[in-house]
Amino acid sequence: MPEDESRPARVEDVHELALAMPHVTVYPGTEDKPVYQVGGKSFVFFRNPRPDAVDPETGERYQDVIVFWVPSEGDKQALVQDETSPFFTTPHFDGHRSVLLRACRIGELTRGELAEIIQDAWLSRASARRARAWLDEHPPATRPGTS
Repeated sequence: MPEDESRPARVEDVHELALAMPHVTVYPGTEDKPVYQVGGKSFVFFRNPRPDAVDPETGERYQDVIVFWVPSEGDKQALVQDETSPFFTTPHFDGHRSVLLRACRIGELTRGELAEIIQDAWLSRASARRARAWLDEHPPATRPGTS
């Protein structure tokens, strides 16, 4: 893995990596929290504070939640059930193919791991034609975060 891909991920990487995917449109969302879409479908977005994502000790709403789409319920469960993973979910997202990540914990991922999460998010929402074209141009061995 190139050195840049092994460093801790940063919030700025979310923006850079999402924008690097083809056919991406950015909507400002509410409170200037961007929503990254492909073909009119969100694949990464910065969530407003909500009552379902709160600090268990203080009860204060998390201000820094990022939502990433995932390919399947199995992928979601693999991420949220791993006790070492910074990803989580809430009952509000039951049945929704996405995982949550607090921006304050993004450094627990490498930039390469974040790239893979964002690529998978984009692939799960892009049209079959766009996804196939992107995969043809980026075989797994050449994609950041994959081996």
